[in-house]
Amino acid sequence: MTIKLTSRPAAGSRPIRAVTPAGLDSLSGSESKWAKTMRFSGEAGSFLVVPGEGGEPVSALLGIGASQKDAWRKAAVPFSFGALSGKLPAGQWHVEADDGAGDPTLRALAMRLGGYRFSRYKAAAGKDEADVEVFAGEEADLEEANRLADAVFLARDLINTPTNDLGPAELEAAARKLADEFGAEFSVITGDELLARNFPMIHAVGRASADAPRLIDFSCGRADAPKVTLVGKGVCFDTGGLDIKPSSSMLLMKKDMGGAANVLGLARLIMASRLDVRLRVLIPAVENSISASAFRPGDVLQSRKGKTVEIGNTDAEGRLVLADALTLADEETPEILIDMATLTGAARVALGPDMPPFYSSDAEFSASLAAASVAVADPVWQLPLYQPYAENLSSKIADINNVTSDGFAGSITAALFLEGFVERAKSWAHFDVYGWRPKASPIGPVGGEAQAIRAIYAVLQQRFGTVS
Repeated sequence: MTIKLTSRPAAGSRPIRAVTPAGLDSLSGSESKWAKTMRFSGEAGSFLVVPGEGGEPVSALLGIGASQKDAWRKAAVPFSFGALSGKLPAGQWHVEADDGAGDPTLRALAMRLGGYRFSRYKAAAGKDEADVEVFAGEEADLEEANRLADAVFLARDLINTPTNDLGPAELEAAARKLADEFGAEFSVITGDELLARNFPMIHAVGRASADAPRLIDFSCGRADAPKVTLVGKGVCFDTGGLDIKPSSSMLLMKKDMGGAANVLGLARLIMASRLDVRLRVLIPAVENSISASAFRPGDVLQSRKGKTVEIGNTDAEGRLVLADALTLADEETPEILIDMATLTGAARVALGPDMPPFYSSDAEFSASLAAASVAVADPVWQLPLYQPYAENLSSKIADINNVTSDGFAGSITAALFLEGFVERAKSWAHFDVYGWRPKASPIGPVGGEAQAIRAIYAVLQQRFGTVS
């Protein structure tokens, strides 16, 4: 059920009261009595409709949990409002909450996010939805909340779509549609043209698939604005190549283009908000398949940068396609260069599915991102580019190997591999995202998820502002 956010409360609108466990005693007599009768706890995400004398709803109670001192938990309090989706009865409602319920715009965003369902393949999708309107509060920026929700939904939809409907060609179509919406300049390099244009590793990884590999490229914004370039890993399915994954490890490999999905969501935010930047988006879109033309363990690949790369494992293909795309991005010396990729299981072991690590040697950018991450409740955590580990990527016959032999610090060594293809960018950051929500929460069901893009957007917004 989708909640429609309104800019003012309607006549006869009923209140949604945000309640902590300690605040139950402050409710009116009838609400307090009903809450006790129904054993309403006030815990985060708990919900209760309060009926009037005729049984019709007259108010609703939303639990936001106890007051939090921990910064991460406190920042996430507004997301309790996502629990309203699918529970509020039809009609007009308005939020009554104090500062303890968090930022009003995040509350509005949570109500949008909580209503998300991936229904493309459901026959009964969209039927019998209640008409629910909510006024989130005077200080809620509804335009911003809707922009953020649209960006998250784009990323979720792309990740959730199976590869039979979202291979490299369809990912190109999705990127082209977004570019056309905002009048961006769009181009693509496909198949053997990648070799002619010097993108040998993108070609090598994707050549075994029936769906040709390609490099998607679009730009938007005034030509003399600061250059911000986004690179997203677009591996639309990863079998592991000749180092084939076990079947259980392939079940979620439709999400291996989660970096590209997140980059497209972030690009939507940047263009919709008209940030004053020259945006460029690069997506190497491939399928890591198995056929007679698949690249092999032990092969040595030439890269766009000129480095030779020995293939220690064909299942470490994402960093190969990113390396060629990063080299291209770096050639025009962008102000900020960001890449996003569902790159390593090691990142999930280190930080779990909800908190992507990021890597950057730019202390100012890193500090701004860490602060924004908490402020907008979009968790990220910086891990170090520990240079001594780079030695573990050495090769006896090539300039570098694509994997280490010891299995340690996999996310860090992947970041170090990528760092070797960036020289000119004034600031570079790598995000190793999971792109998936393994457990349902008030702001989303199990499935594809946007990660880090709201935090990155907040930093870019603060740094560059909007076009006047």
